[in-house]
Amino acid sequence: QVQLVESGGGLVQAGGSLRLSCAVSGDIFSINAMNWYRQAPGNKRELVAGDTVGGNTNYLDSVKGRFTISRDNAKNTVYLQMNSLKPEDTGVYYCNIRGVYDSRWRRAFDKWGQGTQVTVSS
Repeated sequence: QVQLVESGGGLVQAGGSLRLSCAVSGDIFSINAMNWYRQAPGNKRELVAGDTVGGNTNYLDSVKGRFTISRDNAKNTVYLQMNSLKPEDTGVYYCNIRGVYDSRWRRAFDKWGQGTQVTVSS
C-alpha cells in the first residue's frame, strides 16, 4: 500500500518561510504527478502548485514567484518551499500524489496526505 506523510507546517510571521514535505512510502514504481492544495476556513480547497512528469508546472497566481514545488526522487519526497509568506497563505495544506506502485503489478494510486496547518501572522 501507499502512504503519504506530510510535515513542515507551523506558525510563522509574515515574510517568513516554511518548507512542507510529503513523504511517499510503499513499493513505489513511479510518481507521475504531484500537487499541493490548501484550504482556508470557510473556503474551498484550491490548487496551489502542481507538477507532472512531463515538466508542466503550474502555480496559483497569488503564489507565483514565492512558492516552489520540487521532489527528491531518491527519497520519494515532494516539497513545497514557501517564501515571503503572507497572512492569506494561512490554511491546511495537503499533498496529492499520483503514480504507480507495486513493481510487479504496476497498480495506479492517487493519494492524499493528512494535511498540515500553516499559519502566517501579520
